[in-house]
Amino acid sequence: MSGLLALFDDVAAIAKVAAASVDDVIGQAAKAGAKAAGAVIDDAAVTPKYVQGFSADRELPIIWRIAKGSLKNKLVYLLPAGLALSAFAPWAITPLLMIGGAYLCFEGAEKIAHAVGVGGHGHADYPHAEETVEDPAHLEEEKAKGAIKTDFILSAEIMTIALAAIPQSNFWMEAATLAAVAVMITFAVYGAVALIVKMDDLGLAMAAHGRLGATRSLGRGVVKAMPQVMWLLTVIGTAAMLWVGGSIIIHGLDVLGFGQVYDLFHRIAYAVGHTLPDAFIGFGEWVITAALDGVFGVALGLTLIPLGEKIITPLWRKAFVR
Repeated sequence: MSGLLALFDDVAAIAKVAAASVDDVIGQAAKAGAKAAGAVIDDAAVTPKYVQGFSADRELPIIWRIAKGSLKNKLVYLLPAGLALSAFAPWAITPLLMIGGAYLCFEGAEKIAHAVGVGGHGHADYPHAEETVEDPAHLEEEKAKGAIKTDFILSAEIMTIALAAIPQSNFWMEAATLAAVAVMITFAVYGAVALIVKMDDLGLAMAAHGRLGATRSLGRGVVKAMPQVMWLLTVIGTAAMLWVGGSIIIHGLDVLGFGQVYDLFHRIAYAVGHTLPDAFIGFGEWVITAALDGVFGVALGLTLIPLGEKIITPLWRKAFVR
């Protein structure tokens, strides 16, 4: 009997350790996912365009197909690659992260340039982008494939940022944390996309069939607000890309031994923050640092636009866009 009780004690102890490990994984995954905010918001802002032009009953199946492709990108291709980097070439993580940061700066600056009409093409401008396909099934196939290819770039940024944010630990903890990041972010992004895409349908249904005048008015308000919501999402996504991208580059330079810009920005943030009341010093320093990182991201992105549009983007589209 005492042996059985001892066994139960051992099982209980193992369960506690397992529960603590799960908590650690979820906690690390949440922190790592937060570091990838710019790419996550950009993913959510970009994806709805892939279901434009389809009937309402095909929107959710297309989003689900893209979500499954995104999960495959992260778990089948990027997760093993990230673990291999961590195990055999950890020195390569910072340069790869900086390449991803530069891409975020390029994307953000390109959107700004396109918005003010001085260049930049965004995601939509490439040969045959507006080409009409008569067969809806073929069009759906092409749109889904294009979305999954675009997602691969964004997922690579997310997973690399997450990998760099994970504290040093054993192989299985890193694998579990990256897998948790992949699943949590994929369902968060595409759940949000599904909600955004169906909000106008919900608004139309409320406006047409609501029993109360207030319900019908709310429905009409939702429909009218959706263009502004999409615009706001794009603005927030662009700002987040530039902030995160600039921050990645500046921190990467500091890690590689070129910390002059990093030190300058932190001195400025410290000086400005300490002009505020004590309760707001930390927040003020964060805001100033983020703003400076964003300005740096804009400047870097603008210098990268010619390189990206004339060389990198045409090569990418030639290789992967059909």
